[in-house]
Amino acid sequence: MSPGPLLRRLWRVPAVAVWIACGLVMAGLAALLTRLVPAQTQAIRSRLSQVWMSGLVSLLPLRVRCLGALPRQPSLWLSNHVSWVDIVLLGRLAPLHFLSKAEVAAWPVIGWLAKGAGTLFIQRGTGAATSLNDQLSGMLAAGHSLMIFPEGTTTAGDRVRTFHGRLLGCAVETGAPVQPVAIAYRRCGERDSVAPFINDDEFTAHLWRLLGSERIDVEIHLLPPLRAGSAPRNQLAREARASVIQVLGLEDGADTNASPSLSRRAA
Repeated sequence: MSPGPLLRRLWRVPAVAVWIACGLVMAGLAALLTRLVPAQTQAIRSRLSQVWMSGLVSLLPLRVRCLGALPRQPSLWLSNHVSWVDIVLLGRLAPLHFLSKAEVAAWPVIGWLAKGAGTLFIQRGTGAATSLNDQLSGMLAAGHSLMIFPEGTTTAGDRVRTFHGRLLGCAVETGAPVQPVAIAYRRCGERDSVAPFINDDEFTAHLWRLLGSERIDVEIHLLPPLRAGSAPRNQLAREARASVIQVLGLEDGADTNASPSLSRRAA
């Protein structure tokens, strides 16, 4: 092992460990406040989550550039998905409720942090899509923004998979804007290979590699919002995916290595 990764981990590993412990304390505090002052719980939980995620980003080897404007009203955010780091990067920008597979709730540490941040857990294959859509619609109507990764899985950043529209019905029903987001990880102008969390990767092993990494450039594009109106949800999904592919410089999901397109500002 070269001395670079070792020296970087010497301070990053203990710093991240301490900050994760702080996150667990914050999650416990949020759970306590749910019982004591339920009317104010959501605002406090959102603020604590943003503070914690911002702190974690500062400890990771990331240089972040955000292009575009944050939505001014409750919105349904749709983003391509490369890594668990996406959640931290986007969650620090605005109060967001994330959707995650139900298994994450049982993960040590990560599950508790996710619950503390107000994550909604989806039980796949239960046939409860209608009930979930009602729940999502209720949250949008109540003024809460939602974050969905409509690919349903992560990629290496070399393509954008199909955006599934089954969960976009909540935007159609409530009239909430759809906020497309494009995220890219680069190193020296090329696609980074450390940040992607794919296949059978394990969280602690991936975090270990990430903490030994050199600086990774991240670009987050907040693209022009789409108005749901009466548009079919699958059409909204296709339009959102097309805008993400365009700004990432990809075509039909293939990696074009066209790094100059990553610096175009979202209009």
